[in-house]
Amino acid sequence: MFDQTDRAYASEQGTKPQTIGYSLTDSPVGLLAWIYEKLVSWTDDYAWTDDEVLTWIAIYLFSRAGPAAACRTYYEYMKHTKPRTEGKWYTSIPSGISYFPKEIQSTPRIFQRVNANLMFEAEHDKGGYFAATEQPGFLEGDLRKLFGKGGPAFGVVKGKTGY
Repeated sequence: MFDQTDRAYASEQGTKPQTIGYSLTDSPVGLLAWIYEKLVSWTDDYAWTDDEVLTWIAIYLFSRAGPAAACRTYYEYMKHTKPRTEGKWYTSIPSGISYFPKEIQSTPRIFQRVNANLMFEAEHDKGGYFAATEQPGFLEGDLRKLFGKGGPAFGVVKGKTGY
C-alpha cells in the first residue's frame, strides 16, 4: 500500500533533489507541510506536540546545509546503490534490528538475516518509522540488550564497554 500512496517523495528526491530542495528552502510553510505530512502518516498514531513539529522544521530550515541536503541523500543512494541481485549488500558489521508495526516499509525478514551479521532482533507492538520519538524506551532497551553486558555485540567497539 505504501508504494502506491506514499512513495512519490522518494522518486522526486532520488531523481530531482534540487527541484524539491529549492522549494522547501524557499517556503517555510511548504517545508512544514512536507515534513508534517510524513510525521503524521509514518507514525503509529503518535500525537506530535507543536514543539516537536517545530523542532523538526527548525532542524531542516536552520541547519547550514538546509532542507535540500536531506533530499540529496536520496539521489546519492539511488545513484550509487547496487541491486540486491548483484549480491553486494552483505555487511559483516554486527547488526541488530527492531521491528515496529507501522514502519513504512516491511522487507522480508530473511533479507535482514541473509544480508547482515544479524545478532539481535526484537519485535514491538507499537511504533512506526519515527520509533526513536514514538517509542524511545523500546529502542533504548533494544540497544542495551544488543550492546550491553552479556549482549551479543558487547565490546564490539573497542574501549566502549560502559554499559
